[in-house]
Amino acid sequence: LPLIGGGLLLGTRAMRRLVLAVVGCLVYAIAVMGLTVVRPGALVVVVITAGVAYEFARSRDETGLAGASGDTFLVELRDRLQQQGELPPMPVPWSGETMLCPAGGGPFAGDFVVSALTDDGSRLELALVDVSGKGLDAGTRALLLSGALGGLLGSLRPEEFLPAANRYVDRQDWEEGFATAVHLVLDLSEGTFAVESAGHPPVAHFDAGSGRWSLLPAEGLALGLVPEVTYAPVAGRLDAGDALLLYTDGLVEVPGRDLALGIDKLLGEAERLVPQGFAGGAELLVSRIATGGSDDRGLVLIWRA
Repeated sequence: LPLIGGGLLLGTRAMRRLVLAVVGCLVYAIAVMGLTVVRPGALVVVVITAGVAYEFARSRDETGLAGASGDTFLVELRDRLQQQGELPPMPVPWSGETMLCPAGGGPFAGDFVVSALTDDGSRLELALVDVSGKGLDAGTRALLLSGALGGLLGSLRPEEFLPAANRYVDRQDWEEGFATAVHLVLDLSEGTFAVESAGHPPVAHFDAGSGRWSLLPAEGLALGLVPEVTYAPVAGRLDAGDALLLYTDGLVEVPGRDLALGIDKLLGEAERLVPQGFAGGAELLVSRIATGGSDDRGLVLIWRA
């Protein structure tokens, strides 16, 4: 128990002293009582526990988060990413939902959403981003990138957002140095929208007039692959009853299966939402589509009543 507690709470130097103290006690116990009382199996357990606890303390020291502050930092990281994923309140008749699920049910994901209301609340801008990798490594990169993109969103002209994001990712020189993103600009007064894609799966558009979902042909290079790139927007309009569906590849991609099959399955489930309405649809779609949970999954659903 002292070794386990030390691994959780102590830094490397203090943990080294604790291990030496435990070793001294074991040597004294063996010298006094002998191996007939102090069993070899118990010694092996203590040695392994000491090694694991010391390595844990060392890794926490390397990050500068020794002690309980490490856990506090990770909790704040998780909460910050969750708060980033919430859409701002939109005026009637607009509604929207987001759903972000880490791989394997863990606390951290490389998928995130940044959004903002601009032009006195008459325009919604949002970006759904998928950072390469999984788990804590992807989560820390997602936190860094979400802060940068959150500052760019609404501060630049819409056509400048993805090129600026691409230059930022390119400068980071990450080992897994790329991310995919889709950028949406929606005029809440007129219902017109523009979508740009940086290596992201195509956005789905529901047309209430025809009762059909279709894919918008926005294409572009992923963020961070080349220093300079331009992105061509695809424009459209949301009328009453229409919807837009943005999602990451973890929701539709299965190893060994064509991506188009996963998208078809997603749109098939999205069609089932139409009779009952889109409210609650983001969580429902993720639960129905991504049953394995082997990759981070992100989804944004926006509709006009």
